[in-house]
Amino acid sequence: MAALYALFAFVAGCVLPVQAGVNARLAEWVGGPVRAALVSFVVGLLALFALVLLFYRTRSTGSLGEAPWWLWMGGLLGAVYVVAAAVTAPRLGAATLVVLVVAGQAVMGLVVDHFGWVGFPEEPVSAGRIAGVVLLGVGVGLVRFT
Repeated sequence: MAALYALFAFVAGCVLPVQAGVNARLAEWVGGPVRAALVSFVVGLLALFALVLLFYRTRSTGSLGEAPWWLWMGGLLGAVYVVAAAVTAPRLGAATLVVLVVAGQAVMGLVVDHFGWVGFPEEPVSAGRIAGVVLLGVGVGLVRFT
């Protein structure tokens, strides 16, 4: 089962540079990256709505009113990524954009794991994990400047 999750994560990573390019081009058609992000989210909303209708038999959304405030931030964080990618993709190129996004994810992943934020188990920063992030930084330099 872990292999299927890993494959799903890999596929999700594969679509990010394509999504960035699509949204960057969409921005040209609709008059800016924020409008492109809006169109992207509306299409995503419709797709997710269809999936909910197809695969979820109960109509309950749980007790959303009792959820911590920060659980509502996912959509906002997604919007930041979509707009940032649409703005930067044409200027950086797909490979540089992706390695910078991955480097940012790795750095924040260390912080989130270290403090056990947003429901992740605490996993202290180690020399090996820091070395991995530093190597990603080296990779960013190699992709961008060679």
